[in-house]
Amino acid sequence: TLKATRKFGVLQHQVHQVLNNGPRPGPATFVIHCLYALPIFDIHCEGFSHLIISSLRRFLKANLADSLQAKDLAAHLFVDMVQGYVNHDERILVKVVEVFDVRLTDLENVICQLKATNINFIPITALTFLEQYIFKLIESQSYMTAITLLEHFSICQSGKSFLLVMMEKKEFRAAEKWATFMGKSMLCVLVQEYVDRKMLKCSYVTIKKNNLWQEFADVYHQCKESKTNLFFCCSMKQLAEKGCWDVAESKAKGDKQFIEYLVYLAMEAGYSEKIDELCDRYSLQGFPKAKEFDATLLHHKHYLCLKELGIEDVFWVDQVDSLHTATCYIEESKVVGMDCEWKPNYVKGSKPNKVSIMQIASNRSVFIFDLIKLSGDVPHILDNCLSRILQSLSILKLGYNFQCDTKQLTSSYETLGCFNHFEMLLDIQDVFKESSGGLLGLAEEILGAGLNKTRRNSDWEQRPLSQNQLEYAALDAAVLVHIFHHIRDRSQQATADGNDKIEWKSSIVSE
Repeated sequence: TLKATRKFGVLQHQVHQVLNNGPRPGPATFVIHCLYALPIFDIHCEGFSHLIISSLRRFLKANLADSLQAKDLAAHLFVDMVQGYVNHDERILVKVVEVFDVRLTDLENVICQLKATNINFIPITALTFLEQYIFKLIESQSYMTAITLLEHFSICQSGKSFLLVMMEKKEFRAAEKWATFMGKSMLCVLVQEYVDRKMLKCSYVTIKKNNLWQEFADVYHQCKESKTNLFFCCSMKQLAEKGCWDVAESKAKGDKQFIEYLVYLAMEAGYSEKIDELCDRYSLQGFPKAKEFDATLLHHKHYLCLKELGIEDVFWVDQVDSLHTATCYIEESKVVGMDCEWKPNYVKGSKPNKVSIMQIASNRSVFIFDLIKLSGDVPHILDNCLSRILQSLSILKLGYNFQCDTKQLTSSYETLGCFNHFEMLLDIQDVFKESSGGLLGLAEEILGAGLNKTRRNSDWEQRPLSQNQLEYAALDAAVLVHIFHHIRDRSQQATADGNDKIEWKSSIVSE
C-alpha cells in the first residue's frame, strides 16, 4: 500500500544515514554481517533484509566504500544460502548477487577455500555448483529467480525447450526475460509462440521492443492494425456512452466494420431508432428492426419507464390553446420536476444550439413545451405563461444541476424575461452532494432502476420528435418528482424515529 511504501522509505532513509556514519569495519561489510544474523528474527527477517540491502544499493550509488572488500564476504554468503546454512528468501539471494556484483570468479575463490578447509565439501567447479542450484530452482518452478541468475552469470546452456516449458506454465514474463537474454533467435521463437497462442498484443510488443519487424512483417502489421482498431473501437464506445452518436458515426468514415460496431453499441444501449437509422443509411442486413429489438430489450437491463412512475399522459405543447391549458394545470400542482433539452453542437469553440424543449412534470402528467416554435409564434404569451410557473411562490420547482439549464435558457431566449428569475427552486444535486453517477446513478440508488441515457445527445430540433425521445424527455422531469417524494417521506420518517433526517428545505433557493 501507499502507506507501507512511505513507511519503508522513511526506514530506508534512516538506514542510509547509519551507513553514511561509517559503521565498522565498513558499510558494505556491516550489511553482510547483518544478513548473516537476520535469520534469527524469523518472520521479520525478509522485511529487514530487503530494507538494509536496498539502503546499501542506494548508498553505493554515491560511495564505493568497502564494496570491493565486501564482495568476497557476499560470495561466501551466497554459497552458504545455496547450501542452506543461512536461511534467506530467494529474492534476497538475487539481491546479494546484484548489489555486490558477485561473479563466477568470486564464487570460484570461495569454493577453493572450502575445498582447502572443509573435507566434507564435494570438489566441484563454481559453474557446476551454480548450475545444480539453478536446476533445482527450475524444478520448483522459480523461473524468474533461475533466469536472473543465468543472466547475471552469463550461463547460456538451456535452450528452446526451457522457453517452451515456461510458456506452457504461463510464465510469460520469465520467458520474455530469458529470450531477451539469449538473443534474437530465441526472441523469434518467443514471438512465434505468442502468435500460435493468439497473443497478438504480446507478439506486437515484443516485435516492436526488439526490432523484429523484418522477421515478422505480416504479424507486426496485423497486430498494429488490430491495436489501432481496438483503440478506435474504444473511442467509439466512449462517444456512444456519452450519447455522442453523430460524432462516433463521423469518425467511422463509412467503414462498414466500424459502422456495424456502432450498430452493436446501439443495440447494447437499447437505442432502437439509431439501429434502424444506421442500417438504412448504410444498407446493413441482418440486424433486428426497432419493433423486434424493443421486444427483446425487455429481457435485458431494466430501465425506468413512465408507467412505473405513475405518469398517465405526456402532452406536446406547441399551440396557444395547449400552452394555456398546460399553464393552468401546472399552477394547480404543489411540486413539479423540470428539465430541458437542446441539440448538441460538436464544433469546437462554437456557440451552443438554442434550447429546443422544456419539460415540466407533475405527479401524473408531463408537459413538453416546444420553445423554438412558441417563442417564434407567441413570444409574449409564452413569456407570461412560464413566468406564472417559474416565479410562483406556491410551486416547488425541482431540477438536477439546473444552474446549467438556466444559463442555457437565458442565453437562448434573451428577449424573454421568464428565464431571468426563478422562485422556490430546489436542485436535487445539492441535496445528494455525495452521490455519484449523476441523475442516472441517483435514480438507481433511490428508485432501484436507472434511466436510459442513449438519446441524451440526439437531434432535439427535429420535428416531430420520436416516441422514444418524448419518453426520454418526460422521464428526466418525472423522475425528479419521485426522488423528491422519497426525500420528503424519508425525512418525515426519520423525524418520527428520532434519526438523522435528510435536510432539503435549506436548499430551496430563488435565482
